Amino acid sequence: MAWSNPPDSEIKRILSNPTTVAVVGCSDKPARDSFRIALLLRNKGFRVIPVNPTLPAGALMNALGQPCYPDLNSIPEPVEIVDVFRRPEFLPEVVDQAIVKGAKILWCQLGVIDLGQAERATRAGMTVVMDRCPAIEYGRLF
Repeated sequence: MAWSNPPDSEIKRILSNPTTVAVVGCSDKPARDSFRIALLLRNKGFRVIPVNPTLPAGALMNALGQPCYPDLNSIPEPVEIVDVFRRPEFLPEVVDQAIVKGAKILWCQLGVIDLGQAERATRAGMTVVMDRCPAIEYGRLF
């Protein structure tokens, strides 16, 4: 069975139910898409946890009011959604960590595409949204 994105009704349900989201590849630079999407999600009621292996662990992202973690395994609490801004070659590691973390949803941003990893995450019980942007989906579905 080939993987495909969930129907619009499921994407709308995901975006309508704010929960804890780890933004993997979240930048501390306000001009970057990952930072802007993290703020958008926070403003929509999500609890946003920034994850960036290139930033110092525990660095406070002032605009988000949250410390940054180097990876999903370092987050000391459950995470419902993993929103990925890292390049596709990093997706196997992110999926490994999302499975261990017990995440329910893997959301891969525009250009973050790996059908094999999408199928693996789906087999592990996750809903997978790939090559989509929450900001675009909010504008389209609401």
